Amino acid sequence: VPAESSADEVFQQVQKVFDSMSLDKSGRDPVLKDAKVLFIVGGPGSGKGTQCAKIVEKFGFCHLSSGDLLREEVASGSERGAKLKDVMARGELVSMDDVLQLMCDAMKKKISETKCFLIDGYPRELEQGTRFEKEIVPCVGVLYFDVSDETMTSRLLKRGETSGRVDDNEETIKKRLQTFHNQTKPVIDYYSQQDKVCKIPAEGSEKDIFAEVEKYVSSHKW
Repeated sequence: VPAESSADEVFQQVQKVFDSMSLDKSGRDPVLKDAKVLFIVGGPGSGKGTQCAKIVEKFGFCHLSSGDLLREEVASGSERGAKLKDVMARGELVSMDDVLQLMCDAMKKKISETKCFLIDGYPRELEQGTRFEKEIVPCVGVLYFDVSDETMTSRLLKRGETSGRVDDNEETIKKRLQTFHNQTKPVIDYYSQQDKVCKIPAEGSEKDIFAEVEKYVSSHKW
């Protein structure tokens, strides 16, 4: 272990060594071997955040979002958070290694409370999904909230009237939707081949949408 860096950085390297020694033959952390993961996929304005909250309330899942984890780590003032803040300030993408490590750490903290996890807005692209399954745990399924571009645009514009978010304008929304479709199609195709995708029609009311979600979640043994 290189020991020229700060004490925190050296300790992180030491921790990685010990973590690697405790991995099982698959390369995954045995602490999470019984974890049950649902990937939650849907475009901006698809309502997946609302439905995730309902799943947590009804079934007691732990809800994790890569974006939230990044923001929390930065806000914590940790050395890792400071590095992530620098990366984000430069407008660069946070590495997949860092995102996966944050998710793994968050799951390990919660596994004593629940073994069921919603991974919200993930995977955004296929490699994110395959690496998560290889390095953390295979997913049980993918909940895909299927909504037309017109509906998502309408919802986002309405939200933009009160949210103050700079990305809730028509031009930016169009680009976000295009990016979502380009990146997500391979994800849906891949997991559909494994019969793991549950497509939820998400044009209706929150109540009607959750009825379909509830039906799917209840059909699995958690």
